[in-house]
Amino acid sequence: MPDESKLRSEMVRICVRLSDRGLIAASDGNVSCRIGPDRLLVTPSGRPKGGLAPSDLLVVNLDGELVSGAGRPSSELKMHLAVYHKRADVNALVHAHPPLLTAFTLAGVAFASDVLPEVWLTIGPVPTAPYATPSTREVPDSIEPFIADHRAILLERHGALTFGGTMEEACMRLEKLEHAAHTLYYAVMIARRPPDALAKEDLEKLEEVRRAMAR
Repeated sequence: MPDESKLRSEMVRICVRLSDRGLIAASDGNVSCRIGPDRLLVTPSGRPKGGLAPSDLLVVNLDGELVSGAGRPSSELKMHLAVYHKRADVNALVHAHPPLLTAFTLAGVAFASDVLPEVWLTIGPVPTAPYATPSTREVPDSIEPFIADHRAILLERHGALTFGGTMEEACMRLEKLEHAAHTLYYAVMIARRPPDALAKEDLEKLEEVRRAMAR
């Protein structure tokens, strides 16, 4: 794992990228990563992510208690902690409000990752967690059934949460999902119907490729 100073710089870079690409607005969204066995680096609450400096980031423990830094941790820290407690393989999380992905949840449209081979291969199925009041215990409770077996979760009316071994991986998964959401939207506009899923045997082949890549 890189040292803390490098992770601080990386988190700021990711936050600027999320802002520049329109995946968050104003003080929306939050990013976190592991910096030790019982320590997380997290974005502060109420601050525009595109204007953060490395020194603005906070360190908390796995109970959510502030260890160092000035300010309050992200109001969605409980959601991050729920994932870290359950997934030792996850080292970083990105929560953002991508416009089209969020629109899918508003419209009640499930994200069909099984129609695009690159999405199925790198991310797999993407469930939508039921609506929960932001910043409350309801949010981690709503995603709890999906944490163990997924790399990304849509949050009804509340954006998306992506996991990764690194911040870069978590961010790329978010970008890939929003890009795929545009592709799915255009396909419906052109064909006037949802696209067909890949055949079962094709999905199984992709699963084999994914397992081979993980070795």
